[in-house]
Amino acid sequence: MAADFLPDFGWLSSAVETATGWPGVGIIFVYSFLIAFALPGVSEVVLAAPLDLGLSEYGRLTVIILTSGIGKAAGSVFAFHIGQEAKQAGPVIRFLRRSRFDVIEWSERRTVDVAQKYGYAGLAAALSVPFFPDTISIYAFAVLEEDYVKFAAATFVGSVGRLLVTLVGIGTFLRLT
Repeated sequence: MAADFLPDFGWLSSAVETATGWPGVGIIFVYSFLIAFALPGVSEVVLAAPLDLGLSEYGRLTVIILTSGIGKAAGSVFAFHIGQEAKQAGPVIRFLRRSRFDVIEWSERRTVDVAQKYGYAGLAAALSVPFFPDTISIYAFAVLEEDYVKFAAATFVGSVGRLLVTLVGIGTFLRLT
């Protein structure tokens, strides 16, 4: 039902799946940037891009994975900035701080506990799970963390890790069948 109200971005996924040449690298970057903070869907679709760049299959996949990782890290930094702005101001935050139960203080305390236990490695690990929506982890950490560089590095590592896990999983499946 809610999907009826959301714009259809199927055309962008189709563009990625048919992206070829160096302009296709740009399409992969834009798609990965947008999937990090706004688009519903999965980022693994970039692996289907045929990208005829005159490279070996390994080279083609390396370009796709690095481009997607950089695009998603850039999109994550954009989401991170939005999260930083949201936690600094706004009527919801003011209301929650004045409420009888200080939800903000409780969540900040819990976040410190989680950050001390897992930190940015936890974000990278969460983003390495294939076919899990990136935006959930990205926005959760964006509101809670404060270091742009570490955030970008964790999202890059998680994004690259996700695509590598997907490739290994697909390769294993194909060998078993």
